[in-house]
Amino acid sequence: MQGKRVRRIFLIVLALNLVVALAKAVFGFLAGSVSMVADAFHSGFDSLSNVIGIVALYFAAKPPDPEHPYGHGKIETLGTLVIGAMLLLTAGGILYEGYQRLVEAVAPEITAVTVAVMVGTVIINLAVSTYERRKGEEYRSQILVADSQHTKSDVFVSLAVLAGFLAVGLGFPQADPVIAFAIGLLIARMGIGVLYDAARVLADTMDLPCDPALIEAVVMDTPGVAGYHDFRCRGKPDEILADIHITVDPALPVSRAHEISDEVERRLKETVPGLAEVVVHIEPDDSA
Repeated sequence: MQGKRVRRIFLIVLALNLVVALAKAVFGFLAGSVSMVADAFHSGFDSLSNVIGIVALYFAAKPPDPEHPYGHGKIETLGTLVIGAMLLLTAGGILYEGYQRLVEAVAPEITAVTVAVMVGTVIINLAVSTYERRKGEEYRSQILVADSQHTKSDVFVSLAVLAGFLAVGLGFPQADPVIAFAIGLLIARMGIGVLYDAARVLADTMDLPCDPALIEAVVMDTPGVAGYHDFRCRGKPDEILADIHITVDPALPVSRAHEISDEVERRLKETVPGLAEVVVHIEPDDSA
């Protein structure tokens, strides 16, 4: 159910991003502004990243099968890697276009309409990124939060384009390709950041909302648990996989020790946000 909600949000954002990208592209070409056209490509890749997010979430939501006994959750992370790679390619294209415009300088035609279009798209993107971030945090969706940051970067890019318009209006036409260079570098940095975050998930980095104090409180409050150690977690914020060793009275029957481990598992899943699976290992308490 949650996956369907996130995909629905992506569809809404996709429609808005397409409108924004089309408006920037049309008026950017008419005005001859390379920075505005570059911003349009950026918004276009926002739309493409939405499509990738929708497809990745669809496959990631599939249940475990014999070939994927741990589920398909990392497909979402693979989709994030694709988005990062696309951003780097886009950055390269924009930097090249900025270089070409420096070699063949052409001052863009800045009108009230082009400025109004840019201001309007800034407002739309700011609203979209805020909506995405709130929903991403609510659903603990890594890819939705990442996409909200992507959309938010479009706001800063658009503001940079408006600054370029101002510079051109003041008699500095070279500012337009320079702004395009800045946009290219910004997108490259963003792409590297996306790739880095995805790599951390694939490398099972333990940087998740697994509060040690919360874990201790839940485990030690479970009747029959004498102690615990070696708690580990990995995965994504919305799909955390963990394991933990608990110690129990060595005189307990196996069936009772098993009941205690089941209770620890149940309590952790109910309490720790995003915890999907936890393997509880039972060990005898040496101090007993």
